[in-house]
Amino acid sequence: MRNAEAKILSCGQMLAERAKLKVQGKKLVFTNGCFDILHAGHVTYLEFSRAQGDCLVLGLNSDASVKRNKGDDRPVNSEADRARVLAALECIDYVVLFDEDEPKTLIEKIIPDVLVKGEDWAHYVSGREAVEAAGGKVVLAKMVAGRSTTGTIEKVLKVYGEKR
Repeated sequence: MRNAEAKILSCGQMLAERAKLKVQGKKLVFTNGCFDILHAGHVTYLEFSRAQGDCLVLGLNSDASVKRNKGDDRPVNSEADRARVLAALECIDYVVLFDEDEPKTLIEKIIPDVLVKGEDWAHYVSGREAVEAAGGKVVLAKMVAGRSTTGTIEKVLKVYGEKR
């Protein structure tokens, strides 16, 4: 098993890995997100994603991308820390950072066989057109009720915020 740092790739490195996987006939799954504070809902989602194929690549929003999407107080954890923690998960084969607001460009380059997104994004799945045009499919994952990064942050602030 490779160490976690070896699983964190640049887009160029991921393209080389993608070419190898195609030659090997392996089905590549792609999902993405911020994964700021890892919780059970994330792990369930990532395990579901991995079960859709042979290899899972996680497109991880950079710090700047998270800040634009979630606000000035986020991310709580840096992109380096988030990438390191996620890469340590057995279900994730590769982590690739992206700086855009959405991973469309990265998806268009990699062209995964399966694109997974949470059902809360059923109205818009970035990269759907490219994946489906190449013969791939989009799978929507069920969400784990009561599990969210925002909920975790709110709980921490409620419990510890007054004790500062």
